[in-house]
Amino acid sequence: MKLTQRRILILLIIIVIAAILGRLTIRAVMNFLMGGAMFGGNFL
Repeated sequence: MKLTQRRILILLIIIVIAAILGRLTIRAVMNFLMGGAMFGGNFL
């Protein structure tokens, strides 16, 4: 595998991970604002 192909592959992996973490972060912030439990369970 050439160096440029390897760089593109690593970039794609980082983009996917960043998208997933970004969605989780937005979900957590909205959950704190609404006062809900994070993954559907009840903490109390």
